[in-house]
Amino acid sequence: MPFLSALKQSLILGCRRLVSRKIYFALMVFVPVGFALFFMDLMSEGLPLRAPVAVVDLDDSSLSRRVVRNLSSSELVDVAFRASSYAEALELVKSGKAYGFFIIPRDFMADAVGGRAAELSFYSDLTFFIPGTLTYKGFMATAVTASGGLVKTTLTASGLLDDRAAGVMLQPMVVQTHLLHNPWTNYSYYLSNSFIPGMFALVIFLITAFSVTTDIKQGTSPRWLAASGGNIYIATFGTLAPQTLVFTLLGFAVQALFYRFCGFPLHCPPLHMLSAWFLMVVASQAFALFVSGILVNMRLSLSVLSLLGILAFSVTGFSFPVEQMYPYIGVFSYLYPVRWYFLIYIDQALNGLPLYYSRFYYVILILFTLLPLASLWKLRRHCLRPVYLP
Repeated sequence: MPFLSALKQSLILGCRRLVSRKIYFALMVFVPVGFALFFMDLMSEGLPLRAPVAVVDLDDSSLSRRVVRNLSSSELVDVAFRASSYAEALELVKSGKAYGFFIIPRDFMADAVGGRAAELSFYSDLTFFIPGTLTYKGFMATAVTASGGLVKTTLTASGLLDDRAAGVMLQPMVVQTHLLHNPWTNYSYYLSNSFIPGMFALVIFLITAFSVTTDIKQGTSPRWLAASGGNIYIATFGTLAPQTLVFTLLGFAVQALFYRFCGFPLHCPPLHMLSAWFLMVVASQAFALFVSGILVNMRLSLSVLSLLGILAFSVTGFSFPVEQMYPYIGVFSYLYPVRWYFLIYIDQALNGLPLYYSRFYYVILILFTLLPLASLWKLRRHCLRPVYLP
């Protein structure tokens, strides 16, 4: 069969398959788009703020009320509850209503004015990392501010230092912090551009494995292979090319949502990120095709790729730096195409580096497309003599 005729017939078969089963539309369009819209709405405020907390003011003095007002003015926490005891505040945390509580002990003002050690206690629930971290930072800032204020007042009242000298002694060096490329500390700029592509990569893994192994399960793989003139490369290309187009167009739409409508920083030509997305899609398909060619079993391929896709959210550096992982764990991050897309996003869109410094990331994504060459011969052999093992 001539090459062009086989390619045309294979593409037609791939398009027909794509529109013949609802599972393709559900997984390729509904799931990733629904997740993208849900995640963007979840992260619409950027940095999560105002975590609800409780305050236990056992002193109820003018000084303790000032400390509570300072805590209430923090943008990190919301003093939503006033508890009368430690047990009541702990119950609020256990019930999930508060993410921590701040305790001002009895005789707090008397101890502070009398020059005795005045203690402030706070408890943060770090079971939930982000709100727990916010409450810890808010509590710590309030405690440090209150402590500094008491020391300054004591030094000034005793006549040891004047007001200005006491302030200089407490803070001899002022640190100016300037956050580059994301001065708003918007979590969405970082997380949305990692978790949403990660979800797309997971769906690509599953759809690719399902597409190339379903004929073996149904026993129709000889006919599928014959439609491409017996060429496994044409057969897989005809099956996956329509899916590549769909995933690429959906990705372009998501990137338009990011950079055009949501105002995400884009410090590079749009073509850099569009090409990175296309390469990520093709590389993810190639990786899934490689695994499916080795296993040649739908159930096993879907199980393994599901596990790998889920682990990508943990080991590719989205939520924890790869450099801080155990070496035998961090090395797996570089086996995922979405990891290299994420590095391109950091370099190009966020940092605006010249393309030269990201060239290796693009090259590695291209090299992923060569992986199926190592397993397609096995896939072809099983297609000619399909034996499905459940």
